[in-house]
Amino acid sequence: MRKQPTLRIPLGILALLAVLFAYAGLIARYLAPLMAGWPALGQLPVYVLLGVIWLLPLKRFLIWMETGRWR
Repeated sequence: MRKQPTLRIPLGILALLAVLFAYAGLIARYLAPLMAGWPALGQLPVYVLLGVIWLLPLKRFLIWMETGRWR
């Protein structure tokens, strides 16, 4: 457990939010218009998959925020 506060956590949260907004913006800009004519049940698996994909690198990022190491 760390004893001194670091800037890694607030900066990490800001970086995470920035990347998440950029990811959502890219999806909304480029993928949503392609799927606009699809039925809702056809769009659902695509958006669920895209909603899970951004979680994949999150574990290592949270470890870095807490410890300062990537492993």
